Amino acid sequence: MPPVNGYSHAVAAAGTVVAVSGQVPLDAEGRLVGEGDAAAQVRQVFRNLVAALGAAGAGLEHVVKLTVFLTDLGDLPAFRQARDEFLDPKRLPASSLVQVAGLVHPGFLAEIDALAVIPTTAEAV
Repeated sequence: MPPVNGYSHAVAAAGTVVAVSGQVPLDAEGRLVGEGDAAAQVRQVFRNLVAALGAAGAGLEHVVKLTVFLTDLGDLPAFRQARDEFLDPKRLPASSLVQVAGLVHPGFLAEIDALAVIPTTAEAV
């Protein structure tokens, strides 16, 4: 397999599956965060992913797959930098990245959905 940058080629997991809808760069009051700033928007999207996962009893450490939508592939370095602030480099999920012509709001530069698996087996402490 070719080398990767910030993701795994494949991830296997067993447990309770948590599917998180595409998260966008809106804050808790529904305001756009980081207008025109891809890195700020991706950070907000990851904060929203953390909140959604937490509501389901999961965290970023449980994510096995991300699907990333960017309106401009020129924002890929900003996405990678922001992503790397949130993900543990020792537990990288599988990932797909797609350039799209636009998202539901014209100011959105990024959207990310996630698939997480909460292990059902007890771990020794």
